[in-house]
Amino acid sequence: MEKITLKVNGMHCKSCKMLVEDGLGDLDGVEAVMVSYEQGTCDLNYDSSKVSLEKIKETIREEGYEVE
Repeated sequence: MEKITLKVNGMHCKSCKMLVEDGLGDLDGVEAVMVSYEQGTCDLNYDSSKVSLEKIKETIREEGYEVE
């Protein structure tokens, strides 16, 4: 199990938080997601044998946000 914190730019409200959390929560292998739009961060636990970090970042981008 991997634990990471990603910097996410462009979030400004609870709806932004929910979009990112829901999008990542739908990925097989993502165990836990906690997004803070106030801090612009996304903490998550995931199984790297089921989902890649690149897929996680791609999913955030598909929701309309930038990942550093």
